[in-house]
Amino acid sequence: MMPELDRATLDRARRGEPDACRALVERYERLVFALLGRMLGPTDPDRVDDLAQETFLRAFRSLKRFDPDGRARLSTWISTIATRLAIDALRKRRAVVGLPRDIADRAGGPRGDVAFERAELSRRIAAALDTLPPDQRAVVVLRACDGLSYAEIAERIHCSPGTVASRLARARATLRGLLGGAR
Repeated sequence: MMPELDRATLDRARRGEPDACRALVERYERLVFALLGRMLGPTDPDRVDDLAQETFLRAFRSLKRFDPDGRARLSTWISTIATRLAIDALRKRRAVVGLPRDIADRAGGPRGDVAFERAELSRRIAAALDTLPPDQRAVVVLRACDGLSYAEIAERIHCSPGTVASRLARARATLRGLLGGAR
């Protein structure tokens, strides 16, 4: 867990001081890029870059409204912006592209090589994640990759913990069906 930006630097960034703004981006860019990369997958790195930039633009536009004494940490607030942008991008991509081909048709290759099998499993998981609706994909990524609790996910995507649990259960069932016996 990385430390939050100190209050003095945050206050300076809220006033628009360039050095403080740069410090804010440098502190949280890994978090934002990692989150967006997991949400959008490896197929569109330019989109990840665009959404990371949009995340920080929106954060700076709204930074004066962020309450450093409130419930949310700055990292949570920024990653919430990134999560919402990723969900919107996934919805748009899904509407334009549609569902990918059946992942079973894309499986294959020699099975004796452990490295190959791991790479193939990673590819199959990524392809299966691509088939999930954006809201389900978000809860899977936030839970499995970021290790957030149901309450933290609920806060980030503005729903109840019960909704998080049901989305996660549906997503896991879909993934089990798509991945079959893969471990």
